[in-house]
Amino acid sequence: MNDTPPDSLIPYDEIVQEALRAVVGRVLGQVEASNGVLPGTHHFYITFKTGAPGVSIPADLRTRFPDEMTIVLQNKFWDLSVGEDGFSVSLSFNQRPAKLDVPFSAITAFVDPAVDFGLQFQAMAEDEHEDMSGMAGNDGQERDVASRITPSDDGSNVVSVDFGKKK
Repeated sequence: MNDTPPDSLIPYDEIVQEALRAVVGRVLGQVEASNGVLPGTHHFYITFKTGAPGVSIPADLRTRFPDEMTIVLQNKFWDLSVGEDGFSVSLSFNQRPAKLDVPFSAITAFVDPAVDFGLQFQAMAEDEHEDMSGMAGNDGQERDVASRITPSDDGSNVVSVDFGKKK
């Protein structure tokens, strides 16, 4: 008898990833609808692959963060615009404004530390690893995010979906 489950002809992993990324879009859309005002103490850490298709960031940021970066939406952001496939936002880096365009498919993590909620997504390519060393450090934000994103046994609301591929 074979205990190995059969390969699925339905791409469940892709469907779940897409649905979870839609959560990010919905949350950002609510912030956009409230003219960029975050409710209560909510704020977001968004990590994305800088080299993913559709990502548009200034050249100096791409040089500093060639693989992945994390931005913080809390106090100093403006021009948040959310579309069906992604979002754009302006932030300040070293007192210099920068506009970023990020498709939802490029996002690898979304965290709201105010309520201990987080989502982690599969990396875009097999050889890439999830690493929080790409902290962008946009102006006026705290930088200790890695410990907030890793799943814990304390009942926090971190959701990590990783469907292993059969070899």
